[in-house]
Amino acid sequence: MNPTPSRKALPAAQRIASKTFDALEHFLHIEAVSGIVLLLAAAVALVWANSPAAESYEHLWHLPLGFTLGGFSVSQSLHFWINDALMTVFFLVVGMEIRREIHDGALADLRQAALPLGAALGGVAVPALAYLAVSGSAELRQGWAVPTATDIAFAVGVLALLGKSIPACVRVFLLALAIIDDIVAVLIIALFYSGGLDATGFLIAGAGLLLVLGFQAIGIGAAWAYVLPGAVLWFGLLKTGAHPTLAGVVLGLLTPVRSAPGIAPLTSARHALQEFAARAVDGAHDSQQLRQPLKRLRLAERELLPPVVRVQMALHPWVAYVIMPLFALANAGVSLGGVDLGGGNAVAVLSGVALALLLGKPLGILLSSWLLVRLGWCRLPAGMSWGWLGLVGVLAGIGFTMAIFIANLAFSEADLLGAAKLGVLLASALAASLGLALGGLLVRRARRQSAPAMA
Repeated sequence: MNPTPSRKALPAAQRIASKTFDALEHFLHIEAVSGIVLLLAAAVALVWANSPAAESYEHLWHLPLGFTLGGFSVSQSLHFWINDALMTVFFLVVGMEIRREIHDGALADLRQAALPLGAALGGVAVPALAYLAVSGSAELRQGWAVPTATDIAFAVGVLALLGKSIPACVRVFLLALAIIDDIVAVLIIALFYSGGLDATGFLIAGAGLLLVLGFQAIGIGAAWAYVLPGAVLWFGLLKTGAHPTLAGVVLGLLTPVRSAPGIAPLTSARHALQEFAARAVDGAHDSQQLRQPLKRLRLAERELLPPVVRVQMALHPWVAYVIMPLFALANAGVSLGGVDLGGGNAVAVLSGVALALLLGKPLGILLSSWLLVRLGWCRLPAGMSWGWLGLVGVLAGIGFTMAIFIANLAFSEADLLGAAKLGVLLASALAASLGLALGGLLVRRARRQSAPAMA
């Protein structure tokens, strides 16, 4: 039997291409890189919106985009398709992350999840109260939820920049806290930023939901099969008056966390490979004869990973490097000349959002955590100190994606919306910088403490 050809046996061009694609795949899954790409997209938007070409920036996102099918026609702005359609995929990944953590992650054990849960709730309540204290007039109260959310990708990306000296428990705690933050943000959007609800839309959304459950019941595992029922659910929620991106969260929470029962994918893959090899050795190179073992091999490959992991891995590069940067590009372009900082309302919104993220977030997280530990209801995870918890609180002040998203729902007046976005951008940049500085100090202190033990 001929040995399996190694990578060295391939032509030089194929070896180089193979190594390049492997390196690119690894690069695309580094969280710090996606955070940098997101930051660059926001910087480009900000510069573009304040450049001589600012008119083209506004014109681009208001460009009508639609399609016609017979007598049916849909036309919306490019901004709508990004914020209300593409961001559904972002929320789908958020929903799947929540599903995974509830199943076998940091939220699976109530005792383990109690401290990040309490910290997250404190990190939502205190910023909201801080915002209302600064911007409490009736006209501005709609923005109370803007500083309550944490940007997972950005916060974890900044943490990754600090290197491998960060204790694993710090990353897990930040991830758990940010996920709970996202759950609260989703509930806030559903309860406080949805218009008058139309019952007809619920019927359509219910039909989409039944299609999803029906597909799962008969064992349909191909992700593309769920695009149609997902679109029906999305349209139904849009019709109700609720924000349609919530469809992504619903689909994410419904994604199975286990492989299909009754299937032994490893055994099936081995048998399919053996059959394929036997037919190939016998000279059966006809595609029809090789089709059946290849089909079983693809099925086994699909079933090796649970759908929630497989789909999330497939969508991660698209969300991190296409959807979120597009969202930042379309929403972070705040015209500084268009924000009237001479008026009290814009200043109140900007300062309220910025102070709530920079001070309210870490203060709420630290106070609620200290109270829970002091009362004896929780304890700090092994390896976690109050200094590391303070770092988590500072990084949680990076609101960015979700905060800007909520700002778009909270304010219809351009001046107030611009002020809220500017507050989010300033606070997120400062929180990231403070997090890097504080994290650097903590890392150096940890290294000094471990040096005598190693010696």
